[in-house]
Order: sequence, then C-alpha cells, then structure tokens
Amino acid sequence: MGEKIAIVTDSTAYLPQAVIDKFEICSVALSVTIDGKSYVENKDIDESNFYSIVKAAKSFPTTSQPAPGDFVLLYEKLRDKGYDTVISVHLSSGISGTYQNAISAGKTVDGIHVVAYDSEIACMAMGMLVEKAAELVATGTKLDAILRQLDAMRDAMGAYFIVDDLNHLARGGRLSNAQAIIGSVLQIKPILHFEETKIVLFEKIRTQKKAFRRIEGLLTEAIKNGQAQQAYIVHGNCYEKAETWRAELQKAHPDVAFHISYFGPVIATHLGEGSLALVWTIK
Repeated sequence: MGEKIAIVTDSTAYLPQAVIDKFEICSVALSVTIDGKSYVENKDIDESNFYSIVKAAKSFPTTSQPAPGDFVLLYEKLRDKGYDTVISVHLSSGISGTYQNAISAGKTVDGIHVVAYDSEIACMAMGMLVEKAAELVATGTKLDAILRQLDAMRDAMGAYFIVDDLNHLARGGRLSNAQAIIGSVLQIKPILHFEETKIVLFEKIRTQKKAFRRIEGLLTEAIKNGQAQQAYIVHGNCYEKAETWRAELQKAHPDVAFHISYFGPVIATHLGEGSLALVWTIK
C-alpha cells in the first residue's frame, strides 16, 4: 500500500487558485490586524482590498500566525480522509512562528505523520516549493525523494527584494540589521534577501534603476550556474512595474520562464506598497 500524502501550506504562498484546485493543496491562514480588527488572509482581506483598508487606518497593521488549533483541525481532517502523511510547507521560521506551530500540531495529532518543512522564505518563492511537492505527490514520488527535491530547490533559490520604504520592516521587527540601514536610508534603495531564515540587507544601492541592474546581474550568474530555470517577479501593488520588468527579463533570457506574482496582505504589511522582488530556482 503506497503512502497517501497531503500537501499543506499557509496563506503567504500566494499560489494561483488554479494550482490550489488542481492539486487539492490545503492551507492555513495568517491574519492581519488593522485598528483592532482582525482580517483572515485570503478570506476577509486580500491584495485587492488590503491597500485601501491600510490607507484609511489610524494605526500600523500587525500580522499573526495561524493558531495551533487551525493546524490540528486540518491534520485531523486529512487523517480522516485517509491520508497517512502530510508535507506542511511554511513561511520562514525566522519571520513567523507558523512553522513551529505546524511542528507542535503534528506531534499532537495521532494517526498521521506530519513533516513540517521550513521554506526559509515566503510568497511565491515558497509557492514554487509547494507546487513542486504537489506535482511530485501526483506522480507517485516517495516522501524522501520529495524532500530531497525540495531541499535542492531551496538551496538553488535566489530571492532579492527592493522596498520603497524600510520603515514597515523596521516597525514590524522583521529586519534583522535594521539599525545599520535606517540612518542613511533617504538616499538609498536597499536590496534585501533572506539569509538563514531572516530578512537582511544584501546591499545598499543608490537608485531603483541600479538596484534592478544589480539583481539582473545576480540572475544572469544564477542562470549560468544552472540555478535559475523558473522565476517570478513579485510586486506590492505595482503590477505595471512588474510587467515591464518581466518583459525585459524575458527578452534577455528567453530560456527561463518568468511569471508574475504578488505580495499579499501579511507579507505586504512588512514590505510596504511599491515593493518588488525577483525570485528564482531550478525546476
């Protein structure tokens, strides 16, 4: 009897609905609290209404991880549906307790083997891992082989963010070396990335145009090393900018598939409007 594996992630993967439906991917939701009211991501709030709600808000929004009970209920439901294994892929343990909650819940639910996986990243960079795991399950790949492939993708991954305003990250406590940057930030477009699960400064750049060029240079290098076979431009409510950049990149690198994704409410709370990222990995 083969393993029956379910794939679980969280709302910060920002996966296309078609992918969720195709592979029956389950998800637990994080939420955003704005002026004392809690909004569940992808249910009460999404990228279409988030920015207008925030603009009208008196206080800075905060985010919270799913309750451990949300995981317990989902894992029990999957067990009762006949699954014996869950691969639960979550946003970086360095910026959220979601992954920890998945581990704890997995230990409390009997009759199903829960493998929590720290994507060490967020948004569609994590989404690519989730989608790959689901594809592998669909083709009957065994658990160990799936985890090896996820590790290989995670190791090959590049993700570089340009934010318009660092104050969001500093205020939300999600920028590890915030103080080093904030002082001189007025003249700077910092490039950020994830390092050992945390968001840190990669480099200080003078203009957004130069920041784009710098990230493109990193992409070119990754392509040469065989580490960038698929890529996403991820944007915080600046689709046109993302589309322009995507078209330029697609023209320069016809062999790589470039797609567009977005920062949903939870991640946008920390990155702010106008943020852009380029993320890539192997297929």
